[in-house]
Amino acid sequence: MSEVVVTRKFQVTIPKKIREKLKINIGDRLLVKVVDGKIVMEPIRGSDALENLSSIADRLLGGPK
Repeated sequence: MSEVVVTRKFQVTIPKKIREKLKINIGDRLLVKVVDGKIVMEPIRGSDALENLSSIADRLLGGPK
């Protein structure tokens, strides 16, 4: 487990060991959500990105949930 600091712009730096383990690179997108009162960030990969966009579009357009 690592500790990070929130900057005045509300940014955090993902520790190097975690970035390397999850193969997170500059420009990668992460899904950020609250689960049981905790912030959870997970990389969005290939088909995950398409599913995410579809889900967001559905919510915006009032489609399936």
